[in-house]
Amino acid sequence: MAVAAQTFQPTWESLDQHPVPQWYKDAKFGIFIHWGVYAVPGWCEKGKYAEWYQRGLQTDDTSRQHYHKINFDTSSYYDLAQDFHAELFNPKDWAALFEASGAKYIVLTSKHHDGFCLWPSKTANDTWGFPWNSMDAGPHKDLVGELFSEVRKTSVHPGLYYSLYEWYNPLYLRDKQLYADRHAYPQLMELINNYQPDAFWTDGDWEASDTLWKSREFLSWLYNDSPVKDRVVTYDRWGIDIRFHHGMVYTPEYEPDKDFENHYFEESRGMGTSYGYNREEDAWDYTSSQALILSLIDKVSRGGNLLLDIGPDAHGKIPPIMQERLLDIGKWLDINGEAIYATERWTTVCQWSQGRRDYQAPKANTNMEWRTSGDVMLKLTVDPDSGYAVKQVFFTHNPTTNSLYLILPSYPASGKIVLQDIAFSADTQIEFLMNHTPLRWSTDGLKTEITLPPFTPDLMRSAAAWVVKVQL
Repeated sequence: MAVAAQTFQPTWESLDQHPVPQWYKDAKFGIFIHWGVYAVPGWCEKGKYAEWYQRGLQTDDTSRQHYHKINFDTSSYYDLAQDFHAELFNPKDWAALFEASGAKYIVLTSKHHDGFCLWPSKTANDTWGFPWNSMDAGPHKDLVGELFSEVRKTSVHPGLYYSLYEWYNPLYLRDKQLYADRHAYPQLMELINNYQPDAFWTDGDWEASDTLWKSREFLSWLYNDSPVKDRVVTYDRWGIDIRFHHGMVYTPEYEPDKDFENHYFEESRGMGTSYGYNREEDAWDYTSSQALILSLIDKVSRGGNLLLDIGPDAHGKIPPIMQERLLDIGKWLDINGEAIYATERWTTVCQWSQGRRDYQAPKANTNMEWRTSGDVMLKLTVDPDSGYAVKQVFFTHNPTTNSLYLILPSYPASGKIVLQDIAFSADTQIEFLMNHTPLRWSTDGLKTEITLPPFTPDLMRSAAAWVVKVQL
């Protein structure tokens, strides 16, 4: 009601006052979906982004150029659209998988930097001068519409990614302002009015200002008058120097160390080192289910969300290894979701063991040196290098029920948790969340010791981490 009553002006001072919708803050876990013509080659060197195939092909990426010559000979990137069939795409199966994963929202790439649209955009055809959308080329389907129709039958919120910028759009190369006015802005309006996404994730912001993109004007309309004004989530990629400075939700990318204590954030990452499907990656290039679950826990304990990416292939199938990871996360959330959903950052984020806290994971690719592997969470929890501390306990808090959750990446060999600088009142109730077994505990000064049940592998169905609930 407060949001609906407020009018947002096209200034960052005003727009930055828009609160993050509660549904999104409660959701915690979302699924990114990078899918488009780039799924046809579905290839890049390990450590790079497969969805940047066209860029590499038309610049100086000799490995992609070599791969393209072998597999597609003289065909251009645009010719590949005819092989983007999506003939095995089953949106009902996708939606069921998303719900089973425990994710509460998805973000589908409606259009990446290559400009190919997954909805019937006539603007794309007119600007490019040939069919360049999924209804008039490739699958001959409204992929956005079909997926949204099925997702809306579940508990999952549908959302869209949209790239403002297109690498080789002829209008953009000729006249950036004209491109923004006659191509990008009409597409933005079309996506919101036709599909009404609950989350809207823009990108491709780094070559032009928010003034050229009319970002502030668009957001003002979105928050005041659009059909999603009362529920939409937006992000921070709206023009040069806007990211991490303005916007509703900040967007670190493969950057698990970034923390925004006073601003809501969402880290996005792939399961491997690419967002788009990369057939070059092997099983060992994928982050383990355990590490992904720990990544989710770590984000939530610090007051943010995790947007975990999948890259379907050109046939419309989500690779089984990605499905497996999602189902594993879903199994953990089925048991422990209470410690994740609708929680917030507590006064203490985590409890460290003794040792150094400045561990730096090796970088996967020197060309993208900001990116860190998801498996870094194992080093920070269960497999530290010599001399380094680990996060022994993560804390989350549900303000509605006043419940504190202690999330343990490792089951203590002693069978006890010793909390430092934390004391509870005498009537505090503590239980093992998995089976609601009451736990014995005692406080000595500012030190609290909790006795866990004996570790029984047959009964400990909650792999990756265990949860103790404290009713404050």
